[in-house]
Amino acid sequence: MQDQSQESLFTDWLDAHGASVWKVARAYTLTTEETQDLAQEILLQAWKSLPQFEQKSSPATWFYRVALHTAMNWRRKEAPWRVRQKPLLEVQMLTAEEADSAATAQQRDLVEQLYQAIHQLPKTDAALVLLYLEELSYREMADVLGISENYVGVKLNRARQALNELMKGESDGS
Repeated sequence: MQDQSQESLFTDWLDAHGASVWKVARAYTLTTEETQDLAQEILLQAWKSLPQFEQKSSPATWFYRVALHTAMNWRRKEAPWRVRQKPLLEVQMLTAEEADSAATAQQRDLVEQLYQAIHQLPKTDAALVLLYLEELSYREMADVLGISENYVGVKLNRARQALNELMKGESDGS
């Protein structure tokens, strides 16, 4: 892949999948700062591995696989070399909702509770829930995670039940 075409392809994929990178990073971190750091790491890993993309899967599946594997490994190898950089992904969701109506505030609280509950799931279950929320098919989820479609169904049902229990606990504890 030539540098110019690689850069153009990466930019196109970033436009198409940037929100997914943010969602994956948000689900695997506790603070906004960590989320931005992880999102940067995901983008760095995607850029580094782009030359090895063999088109055996769709770009979306490949991008999710890179994002999820990076997120799952991130804590283990979190390095002190991180320096403050201007984020490639801006948190536009929050600035767009600054109008602060009661419904918007309630929706933000619900989304925050959902992310807190997802964060408590085992990492592979959290990944599966994120892929489900992104409306990927069972086949696409299986490709991203490297498991069978049937196992996706089994694990997804268990993850939904666990998430439901966690959300009930969050709302009961409020």
